[in-house]
Amino acid sequence: MTDTPPDRLSINPRSPYFEQALLERGVGIRFKGVERKDVEEYSISEGWIRVALGKKVDRKGNPLTLKLTGPVEAWFERSAEGDSANAGEAAADS
Repeated sequence: MTDTPPDRLSINPRSPYFEQALLERGVGIRFKGVERKDVEEYSISEGWIRVALGKKVDRKGNPLTLKLTGPVEAWFERSAEGDSANAGEAAADS
């Protein structure tokens, strides 16, 4: 796995941009210079995020979302599993 998150990612399992393995690593999002924890989906190249609109849901039970535009930064909160295993071996060698 790479250390850069994908250009677009969603937490909705029905979305074509959903990737469970990447979400398990934890993805941090900074939107307009503020770190956000309530992001449902993001696109770095298009410059937008989707956030839930409170506890409101549509008739199918999906959360209603707002699309906010602005500069988006994304990063992984944890390194890839292969990298952490190599880091442990390097620490043991020291």
